[in-house]
Amino acid sequence: MIFASIVFFISLLGIAGLFTAKHFEERHQKIVLSSLLRERADEHAIQLKALLLAKRADVAKLPGTLLHLGHVAIHKGALEAARFARFLETQAHRLADFVSHKHHFKKRETRSEFLKQVSEHKNGSSDADSSQNGV
Repeated sequence: MIFASIVFFISLLGIAGLFTAKHFEERHQKIVLSSLLRERADEHAIQLKALLLAKRADVAKLPGTLLHLGHVAIHKGALEAARFARFLETQAHRLADFVSHKHHFKKRETRSEFLKQVSEHKNGSSDADSSQNGV
């Protein structure tokens, strides 16, 4: 955008300079530049116009190319983001396992007397019930 603005203002100043030179020539009845220099400037202007017309066809192809390149870039970016998310997920699970107190969990005997009595009663009653029902 800045480049386009700079080119626009330089072109605007050039056009204003040409109108100023033409006004000066008409007012003072003098030719500022020689005819040889004017012919060379005209030749360069015609060459520049031909070059710009030739490049117009290339510029017409540019949106399709940019669209394809953008699609490829977005696709690759999405794949890389997914790969990075998967890596972060793996690292989060490793960290959770590392800081968890249950990482090396081993079942121990309960310290509660009540829970001991309940488990003994449950184990004892299931053996007693099966022997009583069988008789």
